Amino acid sequence: MHRPPIRLALALACFAGAAAGPAVAKDTGLAYISSEKDSTLTMVDVKTLEVTGVIKTCKRPRHMKFLPGGTQLMVACGDANKADIIDVQTKQSLGTFAFGDDPEAFDLSPDAKTAYISLEDEGALGFFDMATKKLSKSVPVGKEPEGVITSPDGKLVYVTSEVANKVHVIDTASGKVVANIAVGKRPRRFAFNADASELWVSNELGASVSIISTKDLSVKDTINFEVKGMRADDITPVSLAMSKDGKTAYVGLGRANHVAFVDVATRKVEQLVLVGKRAWGVGLNKDGSRLFVVNGLSDDMTVIDTAAAKPLKTIPVGRVPYMVVVDD
Repeated sequence: MHRPPIRLALALACFAGAAAGPAVAKDTGLAYISSEKDSTLTMVDVKTLEVTGVIKTCKRPRHMKFLPGGTQLMVACGDANKADIIDVQTKQSLGTFAFGDDPEAFDLSPDAKTAYISLEDEGALGFFDMATKKLSKSVPVGKEPEGVITSPDGKLVYVTSEVANKVHVIDTASGKVVANIAVGKRPRRFAFNADASELWVSNELGASVSIISTKDLSVKDTINFEVKGMRADDITPVSLAMSKDGKTAYVGLGRANHVAFVDVATRKVEQLVLVGKRAWGVGLNKDGSRLFVVNGLSDDMTVIDTAAAKPLKTIPVGRVPYMVVVDD
């Protein structure tokens, strides 16, 4: 029987004891960026905007999320079929464990006892028991599942299917699919609005965002993006982030090399900010004054002053960067 490394076993034991607590980071003052090709996390000081170092991790790191207590960062590595636990104080891996076949994105239940993982090769959403470190359930969904998000009350989990062009809604207690919502072409990622009455979904090949009512699980609105001089198929939205006050949504437009600032109330694009090639991942600092944009094809990250809607700096962050998590 496979046993985790002692350091990892101890870390997960501490995690299990703290699982009911709030998932608040310890304010390392760093942004962590996963690099698919380098199998590393690049660390950037959020104040000076300088690279402070790299952390080695498993092969093709993509999605990341802090565990409760905020001292450990969990990283899903698609080519390794593993998750890695990074100690953000020591800047070292505590060890890896099996995390399903080709894990894409994941989210945690509110009590952090379960991780919900999109398993692309299986066309399923995996329920992963964080205590036993095993998949407890696999729920079939549409082909190539990607984005995953848990409702604030933990009763539902939403997952996108890139091929079916749907959002599948799963009851976490029963593991049953309770709704299949047709959205735009190749849906990718999610963000809730301020009161979680709306779920925003990026449609990568639809040049749009679908807005789902979480009350009746229907699409209530669609925002279509346009960038002057570009065709619709060059506009490929993926990641989204909501401002702290809930008034602005930031949408990375992929190959359009821009980020859209969208007024949540009016659904209007207020600003388009030029960044690097393939604006992929987006993340905000704590006060929302800076937006960190990962550019997957120019191997860098652009930092934007959100009030001025202007880039401050572009920073090299490894080959094919994918996601950013900001811990300030």
